Amino acid sequence: MKLYIYDHCPFCVRARMIFGLRQILVELIHLANDDETTPISLIGAKQVPILQKADGSHMGESLDIVRYIAAQANAPINETIRPSIQAWADQVGAYYNQLLFPRSIQLGLPEFATPAAVVYFILKKEASIGTGIAQMLEKTPELLAQIHSDLQTLASQIHGDTLNGSDLSMEDIIIFPMLRNLTMVHGIQFPAAVQDYIVNMAQRSQINTYFDHAV
Repeated sequence: MKLYIYDHCPFCVRARMIFGLRQILVELIHLANDDETTPISLIGAKQVPILQKADGSHMGESLDIVRYIAAQANAPINETIRPSIQAWADQVGAYYNQLLFPRSIQLGLPEFATPAAVVYFILKKEASIGTGIAQMLEKTPELLAQIHSDLQTLASQIHGDTLNGSDLSMEDIIIFPMLRNLTMVHGIQFPAAVQDYIVNMAQRSQINTYFDHAV
């Protein structure tokens, strides 16, 4: 099987997690961010992740891929998401990309290997948020204050190696990719429970973090 991804994409991390957690081999293929032809030719839309199944067919949508691979491994995911966890994801999801977008393009990631791919990304993201990349960076101090408050809230919701303290659930599939991407932000102080969760889940799911080269 093959999985088409961007390294910085949290939805791609969702799909990557299930392969690592269920110890299933997959070939990762990094697309250039400005490559519209490949994803459209595979699933009719410019989006990732895209799974090429063993039979050669393709599927998109990160959670569909997670459920498909979990079923293939005969180890389904607990679908329960606590309201407090969903509320946290919604709240942080409303602003955290303003921390991530300016930094994603500075990490030497394969999807941004060419200047054209970087320009494509910047134009798309500035249009989607309605704010320039430079302005996003200028907001870093206030955004750090907000994420530090929200991370303290999350810390109280972590009950072990998995968020619910029991089995792997959709809580982990949704929250870990957000936390992993926040490791690219220099200056974030993760509470001990959150830091331990990130490190443990990264190891278990075989996902790289950005701690060593945060910007």
